Amino acid sequence: MKSKSILIVLVAIAMTLSCNRSKAPEVPPHIVLINVDDLGWADLGYMGSAYYESPNIDQLASEGLVFLQGYAAGANCAPSRACMMTGLNTPRHGIYTVGSSERGLSSNRKIIPTKNRVTLHDSMTTMAEALRVYGYTTCQAGKWHLSEDSRDHGFDYNIGGGHNGHPTSYYFPYGNVDLEAPDSSYLTDNIMDHVLEFLDNRHGDPFFLYYSPYAVHTPIHKVDSLMYRFIDKHGTAGMSNPRYATMIYNLDRNIGLLVDKLKEMGVYENTLIIFTSDNGGLFRISQQKPLRAGKGSYYEGGIRVPLFFSWPAVIKPGVNEDVPVLNMDFFPTLVEIIGAQLPGKRFDGISLAPLLLKGKKPEQRPLYWHFPVYLQRGNTDTRDILFRTRPGSVIRYGDWKLQEYFEDGEIELFNLVDDPGEMQNVAEQNPEKVTELMNMLYLWRAQSKARVPSKPNPDYQPNARE
Repeated sequence: MKSKSILIVLVAIAMTLSCNRSKAPEVPPHIVLINVDDLGWADLGYMGSAYYESPNIDQLASEGLVFLQGYAAGANCAPSRACMMTGLNTPRHGIYTVGSSERGLSSNRKIIPTKNRVTLHDSMTTMAEALRVYGYTTCQAGKWHLSEDSRDHGFDYNIGGGHNGHPTSYYFPYGNVDLEAPDSSYLTDNIMDHVLEFLDNRHGDPFFLYYSPYAVHTPIHKVDSLMYRFIDKHGTAGMSNPRYATMIYNLDRNIGLLVDKLKEMGVYENTLIIFTSDNGGLFRISQQKPLRAGKGSYYEGGIRVPLFFSWPAVIKPGVNEDVPVLNMDFFPTLVEIIGAQLPGKRFDGISLAPLLLKGKKPEQRPLYWHFPVYLQRGNTDTRDILFRTRPGSVIRYGDWKLQEYFEDGEIELFNLVDDPGEMQNVAEQNPEKVTELMNMLYLWRAQSKARVPSKPNPDYQPNARE
């Protein structure tokens, strides 16, 4: 906590002394960060879905800059959200998964995984804390998942957020979501009602709204009034779940209400909206072909997500961008956009402001994922049927992606341009590329002090099955 207090003091001094404030917008933008839960890369109309319907989100995307290769920094909820909120990769904050790192049967785990941290440490500075110092009123609405109360990490308002990862029910009573619903409303609708109330009370000062509805995470509770749209509609293999479709459509309807409110307030043109998902779609619910696997896996289906930035007064609309980016880039991007100074604050992401504001692409850089943990419930698209994730690390650099597995030292190498579905491991055919990427991975792990588990698990049984 002490280091955070020192940073806040230094920020305040920098606000007074900085000569770079002239580079900030004359009127700082309002900021809305929409982080949908478990929404797959291809689950929206603007990303190619012909079954799921998302007209409001599609329209919003058309007015902004779409990243076709947007990534989450983790393949499931907690690590991705911690990375996004802090701008730091998993070894820096120690949140690698949800709950225990010892997921699945002990008899199936060959090594003892790195211990997982389940709560964001107080020393970690979040984007909400930084924005609040710079005059923003901050509101978190929906899923938080990183501590008991988001107000301990920079938010002035907490609407239905806690340490829980999903609701018990989307119909009132919600169970583990502390939010009253006098009209017994569906949870997604209820959260938006509170968001609109928050916006009704904003007068002049900039606001930061972190809107993270529990939708479309399980349980898959259909919206009864919308089933007529999808019950007889034909989809494709792996993308034809009518109950899930109603959750997406209802989420889209609520985002439409949010946009309408911003326009009614007269602030839409100067509102920066970031739209993304915290990880890939759940494989048994919606498959992201041609991408492989889904949530919990570090194949593309588990970490590639929908992502766009919209700021009508500033960002050129209708642009699709292929440069790979991460949700860890959001924090440094916002810092540069508002002209903030954060002395001593480190970032593992980069600012995308030059690209968003001037069309200047960032230099090619490696992207890293580190997951020294186990996550059970594999499927036909994962490396094995027992686990979606086994301990390892990933590097993406240019067209190439390499995965190293700590249990057996196996290396997988894929060319994502030639093989976006990661079906052909070409490590043996490209030894020089393997050496290049492994050297980069070794150096990054040393610099970030990433722990690599290797201690054998005494309970391991080679022929055990679940």
